[in-house]
This record gives sequence, structure tokens and C-alpha cells, in this order.
Amino acid sequence: MQKRAIISVSDKTGIVVFARKLEKLDFEIISTGGTYKLLSENSIAVKMVSEITGFPEIMDGRVKTLHPVIHGGILADKSNSKHLQELTKQNIDLIDLVIVNLYPFRETISQPGVSLKESIENIDIGGPTMIRAAAKNFQSVTVVVSRNDYDLVAGEISKNGEVSLDTRTNLAKKAFQHTAEYDSYIANYFSKICEEGLPSQFNISLPLNSELRYGENPHQKAGYYIEENLFTQLHGRQLSFNNLQDVDAALKTIYDFSTKSGRNKPTIAILKHCNPCGIGIGNNLTDAYKKAFATDTMSPFGGIVITNQVLDLDTALEINKVFTEIILAPRFSEDALEKLKKKKNRRLLTYDIHKLKNLKNIRNIRSCLNGILIQDEDIDCDDESKWQVVTKRKPTELEMQKMKFAWKTVTHLKSNAIAICQEDRTIGLGMGQPSRIDSTEIAIVKAKKFGLEIKGCALGSDAFFPFRDSIDTIAKLGIVAVIQPGGSVRDAEVIKACDEYNITMIFTGMRHFRH
Repeated sequence: MQKRAIISVSDKTGIVVFARKLEKLDFEIISTGGTYKLLSENSIAVKMVSEITGFPEIMDGRVKTLHPVIHGGILADKSNSKHLQELTKQNIDLIDLVIVNLYPFRETISQPGVSLKESIENIDIGGPTMIRAAAKNFQSVTVVVSRNDYDLVAGEISKNGEVSLDTRTNLAKKAFQHTAEYDSYIANYFSKICEEGLPSQFNISLPLNSELRYGENPHQKAGYYIEENLFTQLHGRQLSFNNLQDVDAALKTIYDFSTKSGRNKPTIAILKHCNPCGIGIGNNLTDAYKKAFATDTMSPFGGIVITNQVLDLDTALEINKVFTEIILAPRFSEDALEKLKKKKNRRLLTYDIHKLKNLKNIRNIRSCLNGILIQDEDIDCDDESKWQVVTKRKPTELEMQKMKFAWKTVTHLKSNAIAICQEDRTIGLGMGQPSRIDSTEIAIVKAKKFGLEIKGCALGSDAFFPFRDSIDTIAKLGIVAVIQPGGSVRDAEVIKACDEYNITMIFTGMRHFRH
């Protein structure tokens, strides 16, 4: 009995070559609409679905494959004699191969200004139905949803006369993953247009980008699942679980320092364990790196460096003085890349700074107690027009620049977080402590340890000061400005302390805890 294949694809890449192979393997080919037209134009013998069903495509193609002659042929279990008898009785022929990919719904809704009507018309109905039917009946039918599997399927049929059960099973898995992903985009789209705030149900379906060597520790299995990378790796070993978390923190940090007041100024951030350990803005990248590195000359070893401009050779030579595990830049100059590639264990990555704006719209997701926590991403969300000077003394223009730098920095440190800064660099950083005074004291100790002048600096705090003790401590060292969210029951006490020491202070009204 002649084998039959039904082909209906939105992405037509490679389909002509595949169909021609099937024709040579003596398959009868059935198709629809645009796919039928393409195959016919390429001199491939093909029948319209309507010839098989005896029923025309209607409603602008909304109804064409939804017919018992098609689905009976797909769903019949070849090992079930009753099924085969029913096919004979109804004059239905078996369908052995289903090659289908779906309307480009995801691509459609990602276009700016796309209408609801256009989005709805790109919801495929017949395609997912055929895919699911064929995948359910994988013991009898082969389903192909990806052009990457065309050669595999054609090769097995050519060699063995059929597709092996193992391959059919694997292709069924891919098919169900494909329809699950497709439906998740549709469900999330309707959540956006029907619900404000958080969705009543959150759907996520991501392909495995890479299986990692291990997770945070060698005994933990881990994988990286993502739709689209925000970076390209040019050199070095595969990124680890911890590396990827560092890259995420680095991209968010540089994005905040490359928007608004920091835009286009040469900026470098050095990070370790997802925390900045130095940030600098300079007249050039080398100057910016030296300022960032001077904050803490010990922690950068084995850390990560990110720039917001093309990394030149002079800066690369400066970075190269200390082993740096990952370096990110929008681009590397040829001589800088040649120099940095000499260390095999170093990872070199490029990124598109314009794509980072998408970080603001991505949900922040974490596993928690056999479920997940979802929140908006805390990035680039401050409204400086709502900041309030709450002390008697108003800040000078220079002090305001210092406070802005400190506020941007502190939002990227683990809580409790303190950042002591000048207008163009970090001076002392304290983070991850159980009390705010502990973080303050660590920031001071680190600044002194590396010989940096605290006098005249501004201090940023990611959350309010619960007591005046931190103010009493920093006043003795000559810190002249403080920026913090405010909101403590002892705000008045803290303000009073600042007034006593002639320190100017701003309340931002926005907290930036980072657990």
C-alpha cells in the first residue's frame, strides 16, 4: 500500500527538498493552501486536502484539515484491526507522515502596533490538532514539526523503509513540546489583554539552550533554558550556572549606568558573586576601569568585567593584569580580542546594549516551596521627580551627582546594602549583612583598607535607616550627603541626626531590597 504524507507548513524553509525526497520514496503527498502552491510550482506531485476530503477549504482557510478523512487517517492504530476495518468501511486511507509547523503567532504579536484581529488570525487551529493527533498515535504515525528533522526522517525511510519507533517517540515528544509552547504564548497574550497586573495563571515553556556541567555546586544538575540569548560568546569554556547569574547581574548593572544621566559615558563595572565590587565612569574606558578596580583591588580576581563601550587594547591590557574570568563588551577591538584570547579559561562575550531595554519588561522568577515567585524586574524604575530633600541643607549640584551615583550602585548590591561614592566612582561597598550598621561599617573598612578618601562622599542605602547609629558613624568620617528610601518610624530621628552634622539627605520613596 502506498504511504501518504500530509504537509502543511508556515515556515517553508527546506520543505521543497524534503517533499522531493518523499516523492522519490513513493509517498503520496497531500497539502494545503500556500504549501500546496509552493510544491506544485516546484513540479512535485501533490494533492489538495479538498481532493481527499471532498470538501472545500472555507472561511478563508480557517477550516480545511478538520475532517474525519484526515483525522481518521492520522489517528488509526495500525495494530488495531477494528480501526482498520472502520477505515475500510468509511473509505479512509491511512496517513503515515504528518509534517506541520504553525502560524507565526509569537512573531506576529512581537511586532509593534499589531492589531488584535491580526493576532487572532495567527492562532492556528488545524495545525495543532493534526500535530497532537499524530503525536498521540506515534506508534503508527511519524510527526515532524521542525525542519531540523527533515534529513533524519528521510534518511531512515530511505535506509529502512520506515521511521524507527525510537525516532517516532522522540518526534512525538518534540511535537507536544511545540504545541505546549505555542499554547503558552497564546494564553499569556490573552492574560496581557484581559488582566491588569499579575496573570491569574502563568505559563512558561522554554527550550533547553544548554546542559550545564553542574549547578551552584558540583553535585547539582543544571540546565539553561531560554528563548533568545542577550549575549554572544566569542571565546572560552562553556558558561557555568554561577557564571550565567553573574552575567545577568552585570548586564542589569551596566544597563542602569547606561541610561538617563549615565548615557554614553565610558563606564565599567567589576562584579563578583552577582555583586558589584567596583564601578567607575571616566573620560575613557581605561580611566573608568582604574576607578572601578581601585574600589577593591582584591575581589576582582576571578571576577567579571563589563563595559558599555567597545573594549580597546589599552583597557584590555589593564584588565589583563588580574585574572578576570568573564569580560563583556558591546564589541572588542581586533587587537584587544587577540590579546584577551590568549587565556583559554577566560570567557569573552558581546552584547547588544539596545536589547537590554527588554530586561525592564521581563518577569523576575524564582523557585520557592515547590512553586515559583514572580515579580516585576527592579531595574530603571526610579522617578527622580519624586525625590525629596528632607534636611535643612539642600545638596549642591556636585553632591546630587554623588548621590545619584550611589543610588544607582546600591540598587545592585545584595541587602542590606550601603554604597559610599563619589560622582564618578565607588569608594566603599557593604552588602549582604543582617544589619544596616554592619554593612555601613564594612563599606568604611573597605574604603580605608584600599586607601580611598571617604571625606566629601555621598552614601546610598537600599532601604531606610532603622536607627540614627549609621549617621553618627558616617558623620565622623566627613560623608556629606545621604540618599535612602525613607519610611522608617524613626525617620525624624535620622533627619535630626543629619541636620546636627550638616549632612544633606534625600528620600527617594522607593526601596531596592535585593535578597
